[in-house]
Amino acid sequence: MQQRLAIDGGEPVRQRPFPAWPVWDEREERALLDVLRSGRWGEIDGTAVERFQTRFAALQDARHCVVVANGTAALRVAFRALGVGIGDEVIVPPYTFIATASAALEVGAIPIFADIDPDTYLLDPAAAEAAITPRTRAIVPVHVAGCPADMDALGEVAARHGLYLLEDAAQAHGAAWRGQGVGALGNLGTFSFQASKNLNAGEGGALVTNDDDLAELIWSLHNVGRVRDGAWYRHEILAGNERLTEFQAALLLAQLERLPEQMARREAAATYLDRELAAIEGIRPLRRDPRVTAHAHHLYILRYDAAAFGGLKRDQLVRALKAEGIPCSTGYTPLSDSPAIRREVEHLLALLGRRDRAPAVVIPNAERACREAIWLPQYVLLGDEEDMADIVAAVRKIQQHTVAHTG
Repeated sequence: MQQRLAIDGGEPVRQRPFPAWPVWDEREERALLDVLRSGRWGEIDGTAVERFQTRFAALQDARHCVVVANGTAALRVAFRALGVGIGDEVIVPPYTFIATASAALEVGAIPIFADIDPDTYLLDPAAAEAAITPRTRAIVPVHVAGCPADMDALGEVAARHGLYLLEDAAQAHGAAWRGQGVGALGNLGTFSFQASKNLNAGEGGALVTNDDDLAELIWSLHNVGRVRDGAWYRHEILAGNERLTEFQAALLLAQLERLPEQMARREAAATYLDRELAAIEGIRPLRRDPRVTAHAHHLYILRYDAAAFGGLKRDQLVRALKAEGIPCSTGYTPLSDSPAIRREVEHLLALLGRRDRAPAVVIPNAERACREAIWLPQYVLLGDEEDMADIVAAVRKIQQHTVAHTG
């Protein structure tokens, strides 16, 4: 007899919650209290920010790290450090968070959207190269879900055209390409420590680089244009205050201790899901390039074909999975469709007196991804094999029910 779906009043597959997020205990409490009692709550006179920067740089195989207020600020500082400014163009994928494009617009640059690879959802190097114009200054690959983009091919494209390579690694803490941590593979890399991220301080961001001169410029840009060892009121460049607090750095130091074990758990969970979900008709996990030697698994993304589920729409499947106790979502919409982005691009082009308007965006792979993708959040992957089996069972249950009622 066919099981009744939970969304229709049946018994849900999942009877208990997945691991809670964030994960914390007395370590975080002690770290915060230590800062509180020290009376040194800001980066200027504290020690936690400096200690975290050193440890995070080492994690990502970078010589330098500067932490900032959030991931968007990190991107904005990065663009300024690379000299990207008014009228320049930067190539970004449309399958990403708005900050990848909005930070460029904030410095007066125009985001140009290039399509993604349909099997990885990461920036397609060939599409990026095709989007280059004489105004292009940088290519911005995004390591979506914590999986590194093709840094070999993108690096070659950037070098061939004399462009900067800025990695948006907001979701990719601990990820590595060919054994090298992401972030400093290009000229600069940026990270986020927002509450959903695998390293969580509520808010926060970081920039990493192996370029000594860029590191000094980033430090100045995040600290009101000051220079190291300069007078307090000496400001060499115009910049804002993007500093992180000692409380956030203390949280990050404690969270960083947990990361290796959490990464191992997420990897084991993703490996199980890759194997078991791939056996279900209509479900395809994203392809992982063999050169990806460490995947952060900030998200687990699967591709859905409604034809194998009796025509059940993707949004309906997501609602049914949630009813079965499986946290999931549909993820991004095409960033090129964002009213805020389109409006700002048109406004900027008008201010620049350019007769052309925003170029036509041809992104069939990104548009398809926004129709077929289903996301599982990273904390779900902290569960054990029994937890992962519930996810697979829920998908199978829904498929069996829908096919039986439409066949």
